[in-house]
Amino acid sequence: MKLWGGRFRKEENKLMEEFNKSFDYDKVLYKKDIEGSIAHVYMQVKCNLLTKEEGLSITNGLIDLHQDIDNKKLLLEGSYEDIHSFIEINLIKRIGEVGKKLHTARSRNDQVATDMRLFAKESTIEIIDLIKNFKTTLKEVAYKNCVIMPGYTHLQRAQVVTFKHHLMAYYSMFDRDEKRLANALEILDECPLGCGALAGTTHNINREHPKEKLGFSRVVENYIDGVSDRDYLLELMSDFSIIMMHLSRLSEELILWSSQEFKFIEMDDLYTTGSSIMPQKKNPDGAELIRGKTGRVYGNLFGLFTVMKGLPLAYNKDMQEDKEGFFDSVNTIQMCVSIMERMIATLKVNEENMKKAINNGFLNATEVADYLVKEGVTFRDAHEIVGNIVIFCEDNNKAIEDLELDELFKFSDVFKKDIYDFIDYENILNKGSKKNLL
Repeated sequence: MKLWGGRFRKEENKLMEEFNKSFDYDKVLYKKDIEGSIAHVYMQVKCNLLTKEEGLSITNGLIDLHQDIDNKKLLLEGSYEDIHSFIEINLIKRIGEVGKKLHTARSRNDQVATDMRLFAKESTIEIIDLIKNFKTTLKEVAYKNCVIMPGYTHLQRAQVVTFKHHLMAYYSMFDRDEKRLANALEILDECPLGCGALAGTTHNINREHPKEKLGFSRVVENYIDGVSDRDYLLELMSDFSIIMMHLSRLSEELILWSSQEFKFIEMDDLYTTGSSIMPQKKNPDGAELIRGKTGRVYGNLFGLFTVMKGLPLAYNKDMQEDKEGFFDSVNTIQMCVSIMERMIATLKVNEENMKKAINNGFLNATEVADYLVKEGVTFRDAHEIVGNIVIFCEDNNKAIEDLELDELFKFSDVFKKDIYDFIDYENILNKGSKKNLL
């Protein structure tokens, strides 16, 4: 049974039927489809399109369907075209002819648009909650580990920072991610029910009823836009892509830091795997998988961009391709944020290895230049002087702080004994704006 077909002389080709169906993946919308239908029935009764008895019969039938699906008494399986067909056909089987009145004053176009907005809202709220929880963990781990470590540019040791400050950089990224999601949530919070196929309905309806029942902030103003808009999915998937980029960057750092070359951190056994042939291996597969899955979220975004780029108004069947990628992106990002939160919560910081890396990297060279400037040397001259000092240290296998005052005099006569306190790594973090690193 299909929800259409009256004007057709031939049955749909079996291959076309399989090609056209979306039930295998859009069945995840069953809760939202029932929720939207109940709100539609509420409006139908309010606007005298159904009697109270008819409305009650349909509503109770929909509630029973919901419960039976949840309890696995009714399985989401069969050769249905989509989730909307599944719900309506099974409703009619249960309550009879009155079930056929459910679709009065509604099209599948505004129906699916409503389902997807409801699903997008709920998913976004869930992801925001995951981001909030992750931010809390980042902050807790950061503040427990205010230890000095090398800061990098170009993946070269640059200046001394703290692990706390480094980790809090990611806190700032995910804080922006949360704000982007909240903004997208506010923009998409519109109810498309009542838009019909593209031009509304001749029935006397009140679109405020389903809007309020479903918890939307406002109704869609333009019917054509209401059924053909997928901007909200593109915006969310763009936000998801930025989140995955941030997760991928953090994953890369965890992978580097946990390697034998760095040994800055140790990842918990719960989120690593071993090798089938090399017993000594402890692989950061959790972080590597996040880094890899970033590509699929990017791909889902650009897949939908490509679908939408040449479509005339209003609805086109191409738009059915909005679902699989979005569902996949939601599932992927929820899993990745959850795994990353656990990896950060359980990692161990190797403080001594971080300190050793600082001593071997001339990370106080910039502060030597600052000292010279403080003593009246121009910055450009100070830059050159310190560059020569670094070359001397490399040739003699020394750190700057290991040089005798007589050796420093060879490069400038403004050096005094206080240079050693000035370039001490712990002291550096207590000077000027660097206090913000602590």
